[in-house]
Amino acid sequence: MNELEKLAERIEGLSPEDLKKFRDWFAEFDAKLWDAQIAADAKAGKLDRLVSDALADYETGKTREL
Repeated sequence: MNELEKLAERIEGLSPEDLKKFRDWFAEFDAKLWDAQIAADAKAGKLDRLVSDALADYETGKTREL
């Protein structure tokens, strides 16, 4: 049994209240990883084209107010 299978087995055995705590913890953990990846991509310039395209759309009136 590999580590992921062991982890899945342990998660399946959690009580409902512990499963909720795990779910909340994991959502926060995953969000932090996502934020770090976005920050790293922005710093590396990987989002520059998207920003330029969005600004061009805004300047030419191709956007709408949310």
